[in-house]
Amino acid sequence: MRIVIQRVKSASVTVEQKQVSAIGPGMLALVGLHHEDTESDLQYCANRLLKIKLWENDNGAPWRQHIKQKDYEMLCVSQFTLYGTLSKKNQPDYKLAMKNEEARQMYNKFLDMLRDGYGPSKIFDGKFGEMMDVELVNDGPVTMVIDSREGMIGTQTSSISLSDSDKNI
Repeated sequence: MRIVIQRVKSASVTVEQKQVSAIGPGMLALVGLHHEDTESDLQYCANRLLKIKLWENDNGAPWRQHIKQKDYEMLCVSQFTLYGTLSKKNQPDYKLAMKNEEARQMYNKFLDMLRDGYGPSKIFDGKFGEMMDVELVNDGPVTMVIDSREGMIGTQTSSISLSDSDKNI
């Protein structure tokens, strides 16, 4: 599972010229599912997403607070293209992305995990499988990537790694 996170001042999703979701300050999460992802990948990414410290604390120290501490909102957008590769002819290929119906079920489980871990009123999403217009006002800009294939095998990226003391948040 791969998630591209953007810290935002606001974000929204429109489908067929109708706004389906909008948030104020928080994060936009573009969510891609790999064809081999399991519930363990979902749980790993949900935990990381809710604990990633993208905001300063009350004293102004950067990178000290996560979304729950700030009481901000999250907008998730399914995006199979995160597992796209390019052929020799520079054509996109999405064979690594999970197929539609299984991906829809896994994506909904992922949203449920986020809602269980934070609160249903704080997690928003677009419309799975639809062409979406995604608008955002970047805050920073701050953009990070969480990838369960890297994290679950022990490879740590300093930008998203948590110390043992952070795991209890």
